[in-house]
Amino acid sequence: MKKMKWALLMVVVLVLAACSTEQPGSGSSSDDKGDAGKDGDKQFKIGLSVSTLNNPFFVTLSEGAKEQAKETGADLIVVDAQDDASKQASDVEDLIQQGVDLLIINPTDSEAVVSAVESANNANIPVITVDRSAEGGEVVSHIASDNKAGGVLAGEYLLELLGDNAKVAELEGIAGSSAARDRGQGFNDAVDGKVDVVAKQTANFNRAEGLTVMENILQANPDIQGVFAHNDEMALGALEAIQSAGKDLVVIGFDATDDAVKSVKDGKLAATIAQKPEEIGKKAMEAAIATLNGEDIEANIPVDLELIKE
Repeated sequence: MKKMKWALLMVVVLVLAACSTEQPGSGSSSDDKGDAGKDGDKQFKIGLSVSTLNNPFFVTLSEGAKEQAKETGADLIVVDAQDDASKQASDVEDLIQQGVDLLIINPTDSEAVVSAVESANNANIPVITVDRSAEGGEVVSHIASDNKAGGVLAGEYLLELLGDNAKVAELEGIAGSSAARDRGQGFNDAVDGKVDVVAKQTANFNRAEGLTVMENILQANPDIQGVFAHNDEMALGALEAIQSAGKDLVVIGFDATDDAVKSVKDGKLAATIAQKPEEIGKKAMEAAIATLNGEDIEANIPVDLELIKE
């Protein structure tokens, strides 16, 4: 009898042990599926190559992209080309080697960036450009304000303030950048035959250079009446040179950076063209995630412009 009891007890123990080994196995499988479900929404790795973080406009643009990346759970890597086309090409190659899923590029030079775009194309990495376009390579979408239309806005307002036949100067952005080309074209289309553009000189979108260039222009053209600068940094530099010379000229910038908007409110800059860099950054990230999720997006995504004046 005792032997039968022990035999029955052993059977019960073995059955319980078998159930015990099955249960963890099935639980582990379920947990694995749960983890897979969470990981099913892939955390995309996206690279953002910015022309320079020494310009408040692009700092704001990158912050907009970072904010949107945080909302979507994307891993965003931001690199600063420091206004150097060669460094930007190297930065893009590094991002490709890091295995990014998509590249957002704000070109330092629209022509020089083509090789970097093509490198990404060869690695099957989609490319989106922001603010400035690329002259070649395959780009999924370009997100920017209409720089030409902004130049027209600036030119028309300059005419409104100064009238016909005024003597004005134009401070140009980085040669080869689409922003400089388009803003300049829009401005000149608006003022052609109506004002005398006595000086055109690049200050490379830089405040310090804007100051120096404006000092030289004032020496050569003491009777100048107005200035259009392709960005606010140059406009603010030009304004400093004008104030140091004891003059009061109409100066219009472009970008609506915080410093420029304050200057307009203080009655110093006449106006600036707002193109909402934070929104450009956010839209770029939205377009990036949509692309990586297999959605179709527009080849050109515009961001509204606004004339900021007193």
